[in-house]
Amino acid sequence: MENPEKFKDKQVMRPLSQRSLGPTQDCSPAEKVKLAATAISLNVRLRPSDMPALMQDHALRYSRSLLDSAPISRPNPTHLARALKKEFDALYGLAWHCVVGTSFGSFVTHSPGGFVYFSIDSLSVLLFKTEVHLVTEPGA
Repeated sequence: MENPEKFKDKQVMRPLSQRSLGPTQDCSPAEKVKLAATAISLNVRLRPSDMPALMQDHALRYSRSLLDSAPISRPNPTHLARALKKEFDALYGLAWHCVVGTSFGSFVTHSPGGFVYFSIDSLSVLLFKTEVHLVTEPGA
């Protein structure tokens, strides 16, 4: 059996069943209500998240505006993913990743405060941020 002291400084990943579903747990009750109202008005179903309410609100509204402005009746998931990633890279720093589709599995590691998963119309959207570390070559 391994020594428990070995893990005391490590970050512990909680199973999905122990994480919050819907709006981030760090939100105030008023922010949670406002975010839920926004989701309802935009026909969005919030799923697990670890993101400030204002950023979630931006992701929901931006996604809805992209879908509503699509020139064809069938939205292109790749275009939505690219646009969301670029928007969040520009506003909240680099290293955002976005997956959009009707059926996909995922297992990702994200930066604290940088994860949201929601469904909008028939599409599911996974948006998350990772950390970027500069790699320097030895002797450079």
